[in-house]
Amino acid sequence: MIPIRACFFMKIFNKTGFTLIEMMIVVAIMGILSAIAAPNLTHYMAERRLNGAARMVMSDLMAARQKAVSINQQVKVSFVSNHAYGIWNDANNNQTVADHEGDDLAKNIHPDYYDVTFSDVSANPVFSPRGTASLGTTVTLYSARTGTSKCVMVALTGRVKIDNCP
Repeated sequence: MIPIRACFFMKIFNKTGFTLIEMMIVVAIMGILSAIAAPNLTHYMAERRLNGAARMVMSDLMAARQKAVSINQQVKVSFVSNHAYGIWNDANNNQTVADHEGDDLAKNIHPDYYDVTFSDVSANPVFSPRGTASLGTTVTLYSARTGTSKCVMVALTGRVKIDNCP
């Protein structure tokens, strides 16, 4: 007969967990799936950056319109390079907005959206105190990584919207 003390040390341990082979197979499968998904992910992220840059420009144009209405002065959004723009107001009330006049608010899209540029920088909308724009303007943002574009359009009424470029 086995004493009670000996029974305590003779427990049978159940083997639980994964073997090294099973873990290596799982890691290999995950590596193959990530190699397949990586190119799609980079394209997806480039599209998200393009959409984010378009939303940023659109919100700044809408803020410039609101500023023109709230301070009762003309406000100009001037695109100065392929990734930077500024927002100025008519500080001297001479009915024209010159660059670097009034509150100078400089914006640059490259810190957050490094692969997005403005492909058309000739458009510089001026918002009146009534909220209308001086001319219908289209700002085209281009993603070099995906080869796609987004257009931010300002109507004569001052409405700002994002659309796919033709």
